[in-house]
Amino acid sequence: MTTHRTPDVPPWGRYVAIGDSLTEGMVDPDPTDPERQRGWADLLAATLSRRRVAAGREPLAYANLAVRGRLLGQILTEQLPVARGLRPDLVSLIGGGNDILRPGTDVERLLGLLEDAVATLRADGVAVLMGTGFDPAGSPVVRLTRAKVALFNAGVWSIAHRHGAGVLDAWGMRSLRDWRMWAEDRIHLSTAGHERAAQAALVGLGLAPDDPAWDDPLAPLPPVARADRWRGNLRWARTHVYPWVQRRLRRQSSGDLRRAKYPQPVVVEPR
Repeated sequence: MTTHRTPDVPPWGRYVAIGDSLTEGMVDPDPTDPERQRGWADLLAATLSRRRVAAGREPLAYANLAVRGRLLGQILTEQLPVARGLRPDLVSLIGGGNDILRPGTDVERLLGLLEDAVATLRADGVAVLMGTGFDPAGSPVVRLTRAKVALFNAGVWSIAHRHGAGVLDAWGMRSLRDWRMWAEDRIHLSTAGHERAAQAALVGLGLAPDDPAWDDPLAPLPPVARADRWRGNLRWARTHVYPWVQRRLRRQSSGDLRRAKYPQPVVVEPR
């Protein structure tokens, strides 16, 4: 567990989030704009801003450059230079999940790209928040990537230790082993899952969570009959896996033609 700072006041005034669908906020519709996703990074920004204002500081400025479907190389070539140009003092850099889902992924290469990016940001004097991949053990298909995710996560922790970065430890979150924390596609977090991830981000940054019970497991549900599980898995494969495979065959991405939701920093007014 990361040691918490005392007093617990965020020192960062400008936060830029870069990444893929997780950081864009899928699947957590923004209650103020149904055309936009919210997600853990927006929630984190709101908490950081609220704590700053409560301590008598200026509210947080926040940009989110993340776009769904982006591979790690695309994040680093398309988003990282823009993020650096915005002169942040905090950057969250979480990606690689879309790469790992594809056959033949070179995890060592991904980690090399990631470390170069983190080193560059740290040399700029920027605080960095990285993230581990989720444990896919409970997913009927995605669990085939578990070994690759574990290798990637080990590298993330090593990079964090070498460069003094924080880590949102999604793999270690007990609450995310419950499907109620996930959207119907079993790839993206639900609103509740994003809320938990935002708390994990605070902990990864060395700050106290808002809720001490943020990672407590949910109360268990009654067991599901095997036939119902099979029907659910088949429905999931037809509704979500098949379209994903079709996009891969057509070399298309869910993020094609999409743009960042907050390409320029906005002032996050505490609610």
